[in-house]
Amino acid sequence: MIHGKPGIPVLLAGFIISLILGPVFAAQTNQQGKDKNEPKAAEKIFIPKEVKAVLEQGMAARQSRLDIPFTIFKHIYLPARDSVHAIFLFKAKNADLGFAPPAGMPAPTQPVQLQAQFYVFLQFLRVEKDAPAKVVQEAYVPATIQAGAEPYDPEKEAWYSIAYTLLPGDYLLAMAITSPDLNKIGTTYFDFSLPDAKASTQILDTTPIFFIKQMNKMEAPEMKAQVHPGFFTYSLLRIEPNIDNIFKAGDNLDIFFYVFGAKPGEARAGEQQAQYNIEVNYEVKQGDKPAIRYEPAIYFFPLISHALPMKQTVLIKTEKEQKREQRDLPAGKYTLSLKISDKNSDLTVEKTVDFEVK
Repeated sequence: MIHGKPGIPVLLAGFIISLILGPVFAAQTNQQGKDKNEPKAAEKIFIPKEVKAVLEQGMAARQSRLDIPFTIFKHIYLPARDSVHAIFLFKAKNADLGFAPPAGMPAPTQPVQLQAQFYVFLQFLRVEKDAPAKVVQEAYVPATIQAGAEPYDPEKEAWYSIAYTLLPGDYLLAMAITSPDLNKIGTTYFDFSLPDAKASTQILDTTPIFFIKQMNKMEAPEMKAQVHPGFFTYSLLRIEPNIDNIFKAGDNLDIFFYVFGAKPGEARAGEQQAQYNIEVNYEVKQGDKPAIRYEPAIYFFPLISHALPMKQTVLIKTEKEQKREQRDLPAGKYTLSLKISDKNSDLTVEKTVDFEVK
């Protein structure tokens, strides 16, 4: 039996309280910039009228404007106090974001770090049955992104994250990326839902399950939305996810998710709070055939981060003896199966995640 504490990275040990008391992004305050078209704080405008007009124009048909083409390709959500931390991953081509040497820099005598400056505008509309969508939050997020260390390729499509904390419910995100002078305005639309953790009392469910490449603890949580290249933040955590679920031989399947609907047990004497009792049975399958079976894992909190080694136990037979040997999972396409049980309520749920070893 694998217990949850050894499976959770050490950096999560002091993270649980910050998860429950973590920051909820307030409506973004505008910051006065040098550009004459940048929204001014005194005007209390989150989205300029010309940008809002373009967003409204394509909203009904969800018709994107391609001045700056970009797409939201993945949505992850995680609990945050009484709200939900919604994380949106989007892709854009380097050339479309306008990477260039920093403004005002003299002609360089050696290669310089290129950077892109653009604005992101978010408009969240609450979607309810038999009622028109209503704007509930707007945000203005200026972004300055440095090009990576690899040789710059204008045709390369990179991915970025932006997050916002909202109450549970059904939403439409109308998102715009603009040039600093607002001459280029790209838009896209994304429908999504955020579950109510407190309402999950009769069923067990999870947040989207994803794999982690790297996770580090930050000194303090972010208090406003920001654009990040190749990673996202969650309270005190800086997380680089494996967005394509592709691994190489010898890697671990480092999963991350939260279990909704699990119930804490009775608090014992001397304990500040009651413990959860969640069991997860992990299994790797290739088609209908089992590839790896893990011992059941027990967790005492619904936030789960666990590294599963991709090692198979193979029976080796010779004329003289037979022995068991561990080998890396060979190249191929697989499915990770999770059978999750809450021992305090007897609720269960099954989840699967596909991945590939190359």
